[in-house]
Amino acid sequence: MRTFLDCIPCFYRQALEASRLAGLTETTQKQLILELSQNIEMFLSDTAPPEVARMVYDIINKHANTQDIYQKVKKQCNEFALTLYPELKKRIKEADNSLLLAAELAIAGNIIDYGAKNSLDIDDEVNNILNESSELFQIANKKIFDFVAFQNKTHQAKSILYLADNAGEVVFDKLLIETIKQVNNKVDIYYAVKAKPIINDALIEDAMQCGIDQFAAVLSSGSSLSGTILPYCTQEFLDLFYKADMVISKGQGNFEGLHDAARDIFFLFIAKCPIIANMVQGKIGNMLLFYKPTK
Repeated sequence: MRTFLDCIPCFYRQALEASRLAGLTETTQKQLILELSQNIEMFLSDTAPPEVARMVYDIINKHANTQDIYQKVKKQCNEFALTLYPELKKRIKEADNSLLLAAELAIAGNIIDYGAKNSLDIDDEVNNILNESSELFQIANKKIFDFVAFQNKTHQAKSILYLADNAGEVVFDKLLIETIKQVNNKVDIYYAVKAKPIINDALIEDAMQCGIDQFAAVLSSGSSLSGTILPYCTQEFLDLFYKADMVISKGQGNFEGLHDAARDIFFLFIAKCPIIANMVQGKIGNMLLFYKPTK
């Protein structure tokens, strides 16, 4: 997916929010915005949004003199999500269809996104999820929420590659992965995280903190982009990507990088921008379990 003109204001907003989180002065924030503007040609090229985001956050990290401005935030998100885990696990166990609820919660966990959403809303949204009052839970049409295909594939798969998105969200992924293992105890699951910090995307240490290694083999994709773009990934990851019986991709960034990949993929995320919503013929805020068959 190329970067659209409508993406440009979003990148500037992310840059300002991240620079303020990093405690940069207003003078430094102005310098940062000026430097982004000097790279405007990259915004206007056919470069994918995750590649542009890498450039944006490299500039932010340079001015903040750090490699990971979200390190503390990510740890807090993991800790917060882990406090929810026992109650969510109980609800899944008691559900009429445990796999469906686990999938819905995994998608709802995608609200923990400091790139696409204002972080101040996250605690309220998660509380809404727990109270089952969130507008995220809605009856969606098969085109954007193909649970039947997802359920059939999880029951049949011998190997699943699960692409992580954000820290904190990892706990919601853990719930889905362990539920899949309960309905198919012969499946091998591989959980792929980013190689280096980018926004609040999950790294190996986040997966370990959340205990996902109890149910899946954790590996790095080799990429440090906010979405999975295959040329940036390791050969080990690529072998898994093409050989796995099933690929589950979390998050909007991974959709941006993989929606035209040459294999079938289940994309689980919340539509957070009009461009993506239009691409799947949905609306902003839709919970998406979007199945892309092999081309």
